[in-house]
Amino acid sequence: MLKQADEILSEPDLLAGIENLLSVLYFNFGDINWIGIYRYDGDELVLGPFFGKIACTHIKVGKGVCGTAFEQQKTQNVRNVHEFPGHIACDSASRSEVVSPLQEKLGVLDIDSESYERFSEEDAAFFDAVAAKISQRILKERKDLKFL
Repeated sequence: MLKQADEILSEPDLLAGIENLLSVLYFNFGDINWIGIYRYDGDELVLGPFFGKIACTHIKVGKGVCGTAFEQQKTQNVRNVHEFPGHIACDSASRSEVVSPLQEKLGVLDIDSESYERFSEEDAAFFDAVAAKISQRILKERKDLKFL
């Protein structure tokens, strides 16, 4: 799937490439109910391209799983979101979540599941690799995600 990610992200239009990659992951990874990017606008995380139900639009740095992953620049693999201090419930059906920071503080890649303990360490490493590929593609084109 990582090779396919490279092919999809080679699309000349950055936004179209990211959206198609998220679509492939959403429909093929299995047992996920939301996947998307939150972009850093210099002050907070703002909703970017995604697949799933309506989502939180703004997340403060350091708040919830996404804000924590961004602030610490460390992947968060949360087996039970209801046990995560300060979890932000955008979709009350979500039970587990993995959030991978994008490089150079561009934002985060967020993946949710309705199942508890859905994501293994291998899954988290896979999403880290996807986040790196997305980051490299963004950085190749421009230095921020404000245009998305």
